[in-house]
Amino acid sequence: MAGHRLENLAKLVRSIPEGCVASYGAVGRALDNPASGLLVGRWMAQVDGEVPWWRVIKADGSLATAKRDPRLADEQTALLQGEGVPFVEGRVPSSFFIQP
Repeated sequence: MAGHRLENLAKLVRSIPEGCVASYGAVGRALDNPASGLLVGRWMAQVDGEVPWWRVIKADGSLATAKRDPRLADEQTALLQGEGVPFVEGRVPSSFFIQP
């Protein structure tokens, strides 16, 4: 991924306020050069630790990280809950989603 795109992605994810989430697809649509949610998910693995990666989740409110690594999903859940984001039946309610 080109440096500019990664910087744009990082800036966009940093703009998601604490206590809110955005879907991979919404983040992709908001990029300077729109991209699919699938690509956003792949690119998120390349961002630095300063980017609040845990605030980007699947559009249905579930965590994509659960499929990759259950421990990573546990960490993401803890980070979101620490920001006041609840989980109802394993999903974040739609009222916590924003459009970046």
